[in-house]
Amino acid sequence: MNRSDPLAEAPLVFITGASSGIGQALAAAYAGRGWRLALLGRRLDLLQDWAQAQGLGPQRCRCYGADVQDVDGVVAAAQRCLIEQGLPRVVIANAGISVGIDTAERADLDVLRELYATNTIGLAATFHPFVRPMRVAGQGRLVAIASVAGVRGLPGHGGYCGSKAAVLAYCDSLRAELRPDGIRVVTLLPGFVDTPLTRGNPYPMPFLMSAADFAERAVAAIDRGVARRVIPWQMGGVALLLRLLPDALLDRLLAGRGRKPRRIRLDG
Repeated sequence: MNRSDPLAEAPLVFITGASSGIGQALAAAYAGRGWRLALLGRRLDLLQDWAQAQGLGPQRCRCYGADVQDVDGVVAAAQRCLIEQGLPRVVIANAGISVGIDTAERADLDVLRELYATNTIGLAATFHPFVRPMRVAGQGRLVAIASVAGVRGLPGHGGYCGSKAAVLAYCDSLRAELRPDGIRVVTLLPGFVDTPLTRGNPYPMPFLMSAADFAERAVAAIDRGVARRVIPWQMGGVALLLRLLPDALLDRLLAGRGRKPRRIRLDG
């Protein structure tokens, strides 16, 4: 990277799962603020097509192809980012999948493994390469895109809810570990956001918001370095209610609620 180029002094954000949905909206939000982008996704061609459509050349945006389930692949991409673009000020672990499971079905145990590999281990793999350099720099933001679904389990959604609950606990631990080093860990809990992940949901989605609206509020929360933020704020009340409801009452309220479709049904 040419350090004499004024663009080299612009702050850098690293975002996974940036080819669509929330990740792409976050990339657009940061590009609009003049930041440099490091975008990672499974479909390198989609990332490159988006960057070209936005008029973002290699000095403003570089794209890396990797699946966050492949820990070594993510680490290698992050190391390339450090060499080619420098240390990001913000790292956003956004990549995730959402699909229903039925524990009675053997095939869904493999789906469960994939959910945790992507949503939980993939998130940790995204953060890993940047922790030591951020410690040396004495600053940085590690941002986890969790979910309100991580607060309590929902019918048919055990894999996704469980993987996001693990993210919440993991990030609580990481935040306490890294705060003395000047690194902020920010956990964002989206409610229902209009993305390809939610459009197949067979149940009501209160306070549904666009990905662009979510990104605008998320960037503001990241700037402030908040520990945890539910977006939109109305879903914060829902999250609080979910935490406080007795188990028996919650079970009755969820009885008959539409289940998250299983992958086998979606694909078949």
